[in-house]
Amino acid sequence: MPAFLRYEQWVRPEIIPGLPFRWYGLMYLVAFGISYFFFVYQVRKRKLDISQDDIINFFFWCIIGLLIGARLFATLLFDSSGYYWRNPHRIFWPFDEQFRFVGLAGMNYYGGLIGAVLAGILYCRRKKLDAVEWADMLAGGIPLGYTFGRFGNFINGELYGRITKLPWGMVFPHARTFPASEAWVREYATDIGMNIAADAATVNLPRHPTQLYEALFDGLLIWAIIWFVVRKRRPYPGFTIGFYVVAYGFVRFLIDYLRVPLTGDFLITLSSKSNPPYLLVTPWNFIPSQLYSLLMIVGGVLFLVLVRRFHKTPAERDGEERPTRLSAKKLRKRIDRSK
Repeated sequence: MPAFLRYEQWVRPEIIPGLPFRWYGLMYLVAFGISYFFFVYQVRKRKLDISQDDIINFFFWCIIGLLIGARLFATLLFDSSGYYWRNPHRIFWPFDEQFRFVGLAGMNYYGGLIGAVLAGILYCRRKKLDAVEWADMLAGGIPLGYTFGRFGNFINGELYGRITKLPWGMVFPHARTFPASEAWVREYATDIGMNIAADAATVNLPRHPTQLYEALFDGLLIWAIIWFVVRKRRPYPGFTIGFYVVAYGFVRFLIDYLRVPLTGDFLITLSSKSNPPYLLVTPWNFIPSQLYSLLMIVGGVLFLVLVRRFHKTPAERDGEERPTRLSAKKLRKRIDRSK
């Protein structure tokens, strides 16, 4: 019995063949809708005096910032071909050379995060809103929305991982193939029960479905921890969003050991072992997104430290005011006694 799975041929990026509506775009809409729903739920649950217009405008500008940042990172930093550096006008151009609508294929999480954060901070500053509190509420829905974004990547058959012999390894139709004449390729195929045709020139070996790993662990698991534990027991404002940033960075760093680098090679190689990017040989070679994950972890920890120090709760602010009032009373008593 074969110890691998095949990507079903009926799974197509288009919702309706021939029409420019794709599952990936729909998953983005679902992700935005989920984040909005959980944000509004928290506003109502906490009985906050926030208008519907402010919430909608906040989400609108965060989504704009997310799309711009995600697209810029994907095309300028994670595209190894250099096509968009040579043709910058095509970064936000949704048509191909034949003027067929193809959408904006290629978005990057880290760029989207940076774009959304900048847009959210600017909006909150303009409206004199507490950006830290709003970010905490936003973190209550983001991971679950992210889950659906990774489902969109899976449907597209992209962002798959390295070669694996695990029984849930999947053969993705657009993955790089390998020469059938090479001994290691035939050894892999034999170990997983894959038959190689006698006239086959290349072989498509199973990969880690890293899109589903991320959907499960960086999405569903982190959301459950935040929603059912962190959100209810946060020790101070800003802890929820800080926890999300650190947790996402940590889990993503580990999963990326199983992912193929989008740029085609490792960013940092600390091992002398020969390590093709499609194989996991050593933990001391790192792909570019792992560096971004480490920066997220460090940034999240610093944010937690700083926000705990400078962003005090109303109760803490009240507590600081009381000694001042008491001191004033004692001062008046002393003045009266001196008379």
